[in-house]
Amino acid sequence: MSDSSKGLSGFIIGAAIGAAAGVAVGYFLNSDKKDEYVNALKEKAEHLKDKASEFKDKVKHKLHKTDEVEDAIAG
Repeated sequence: MSDSSKGLSGFIIGAAIGAAAGVAVGYFLNSDKKDEYVNALKEKAEHLKDKASEFKDKVKHKLHKTDEVEDAIAG
């Protein structure tokens, strides 16, 4: 396969993927359940944000404990 035919097939594949994504977005935007989907997505994002914050706090606490142990050993 020559370079030009590889480029053309890559372009065709990219165009097909773009068209499929466009159809999916168009369907979503015209869906009656759009607001329901958006609200569910917002709730999930908020939940993930809370979980990430909890994880961050646990890590900070463990790092603080590690620093205290290292200080006690060095001290």
